Amino acid sequence: MRKTFMTLAFCLTLAVGTQTAAQDDPVQRVISDQLEAFMADDFDTAFSYASPNIKRLFGTPERFGRMVREGYPMVHRPDQVTMLEQQEMGGRVMQRVMIRDATGRVHMLGYQMLETDEGWQINGVQLLRAPETGV
Repeated sequence: MRKTFMTLAFCLTLAVGTQTAAQDDPVQRVISDQLEAFMADDFDTAFSYASPNIKRLFGTPERFGRMVREGYPMVHRPDQVTMLEQQEMGGRVMQRVMIRDATGRVHMLGYQMLETDEGWQINGVQLLRAPETGV
């Protein structure tokens, strides 16, 4: 029961934090909504934010979810999400996102966003080199 409450409290914190920043930006809103779906293990909804190319590549929400759980655990269960700068590149947008995982490790990701008839969709996520920290 306590774990369920802690998970719910965390989900609400993430939702408030990412939605507040993303309210005015449709690109950031799509990323935030997909992260919320991952945290709820709602892979059908998370898959709905993927571009047609990604949907063809993985075929089903289940395969897509397995790839995220195994290859991008920081996206599946982020501890803190910070939207950074966007860069437009030939009709697409690259949204940089900083994610801190449950162990405190920082991950920098580049979300390639594609505008479609259904709105903005995620066309790929690239792990970027995190900034060096230390003395």
